[in-house]
Amino acid sequence: MAGPLDGITILDLSQIVSGPMAATILADQGARVIKVESPGGDPVRSLGPKKGDLSSMFIAVNRGKQGLCLDLKSDAGREVLTRLVASADVLIENFRPGVLAKLGFSPDHLAALNPNLIYCAITGFGQDGPYSNIRVYDPVIQAVSGIAATQIDREGTPGLVRSLIADKVTALTAAQAITSALFRRTRTGRGEKIEVAMLDAAIAFNWPDSMYNDSFLDDAPARWPEYGAQMRLWKARDGQVAIGALQDVEFAALCRALDRPDLAADPRFAGTGGRIKHQKEWAPQVSAEIAARTRAELMAAFVREGAVGGAVTALSDVPNDPQVVHNAICIEVPHDAATGRVRGARVPARFSGDLPVPGPAPHLGQHSRDVLTRAGYDDAAIDALIALRAVRG
Repeated sequence: MAGPLDGITILDLSQIVSGPMAATILADQGARVIKVESPGGDPVRSLGPKKGDLSSMFIAVNRGKQGLCLDLKSDAGREVLTRLVASADVLIENFRPGVLAKLGFSPDHLAALNPNLIYCAITGFGQDGPYSNIRVYDPVIQAVSGIAATQIDREGTPGLVRSLIADKVTALTAAQAITSALFRRTRTGRGEKIEVAMLDAAIAFNWPDSMYNDSFLDDAPARWPEYGAQMRLWKARDGQVAIGALQDVEFAALCRALDRPDLAADPRFAGTGGRIKHQKEWAPQVSAEIAARTRAELMAAFVREGAVGGAVTALSDVPNDPQVVHNAICIEVPHDAATGRVRGARVPARFSGDLPVPGPAPHLGQHSRDVLTRAGYDDAAIDALIALRAVRG
């Protein structure tokens, strides 16, 4: 089955994670994505375990793309990009503000080259403003957006989520915005520019729970305990589990799973407010019951009673979790003989009919000749571009 974005061509000029992951989401859904890299290559090629110029992280956020190595500082390289822009549907970049314009591809010039182009510019803090010139990586956005302030330890010290959460939520935001713009183009017949700042995406993502005490501006109600402060892991006999009991029915199911229906019957613990107010009364009892059981025993009871719960799983054990196996989340993507098979996560959204297995990630410039041939260059012209080092393959 062809993906829903079959027939869409995307130029991915981005690097690291936010832009490349956005483009990979679209590639997974059927778009043809051409990853345009400088001669130095995407820095993520060297981040983490790797074989040759393919690291596991690079593969995860660049699978299914064609690789074109292009020197955009050369006149010939810029001419190639000009031709590619003219027939593309989408261009994604995450350079610092103004860099692409300095290379000769301002938003107005891109629109003139291709009025149907969806141009998505991803930045750290935005195209302008007091922080726009700062170089940005994920921890910086976690710090400024408030995400770090939600990760408070027992001493009240903020910390970082040990995952590229700001990069990845920006990628999801950009991918959704691009598909929305493509849909609007079917109505208007014209492209547009999309701006996605990592700061904007991170704050919007963080807002519903972490900022709920700062939402009402007029006659604000009493503040609640910070939502994140209520979140913790519970020690079992052989590890840890997560539980939840937002609703009364969930608290009752948890208590049944722990053979403590008396806790659910206690009127002090009725309602979310009651459980928060009297947490010091019920939590130690729940903790003791959990500590007396293994994770397997707890999971069996959670499943039996329909409680909210899950065992903390080591990273190396995630692919073998029964539900992960049942959902067929982990897939194997074959690469070349030197790289071998690479495991990853399948396209998370299920469509009517199976999508094709994602293709491999490209080596630096692996498809340069193929991309240029499809763009109308003959062998002699391609050889000349390679001789000028405007194109590498």
